[in-house]
Formats: sequence, structure tokens, C-alpha cells
Amino acid sequence: MIALFAIIRNVKSKHAKTLRSVFTRPTAASLAFADIESLLLGLGATLHEREGSRVKFTLGVEEWHAHRPHPGKEAKRYQVESAREFLQRLEIKP
Repeated sequence: MIALFAIIRNVKSKHAKTLRSVFTRPTAASLAFADIESLLLGLGATLHEREGSRVKFTLGVEEWHAHRPHPGKEAKRYQVESAREFLQRLEIKP
């Protein structure tokens, strides 16, 4: 986890803001799904495109499955909470 901690400390300020938003309570409903995607990719996650709007992110041994929202761009509350759980499993916190 030391290497991952070093990555977290060196993320862009936009990613740091998104990370704080993901962990904000009550859960944000106005967070763009693309921002969550960008954060995960910035942390080193691998994006796997699936059928339709399905995506899978892999970081280490952990995986997160999600659907890109459509027609809107905002992530649903349950998606933000799911992303938070994924980051917590990786021991990533703001």
C-alpha cells in the first residue's frame, strides 16, 4: 500500500477534489460520472469497456462494475456510494 499512498499524494488537484466529493456525506448527487472515471484512471485503475454502457475498473485485486449514466452525466447516489466502497476496499481516503 505504500506505493498506492505515494500515488494518492501526487494526484491532480481536480482528482483530489473528486475524491473528497466521493467521501462527502450526505452522498453527492451532482458528481459527474466522468470525474469519478478520471479519478480512478488517475489512481492507476484499468478501464474495461463492456457491453452497452457497462464499465469495469480494476485496481490491484479489486474490481468495480458500473453503468455509465445516460442520458444525463451525473452519477447516481448509489454509484457514488459504490465507488466510495471500492476506494475504501483499496484503503484510499481523502
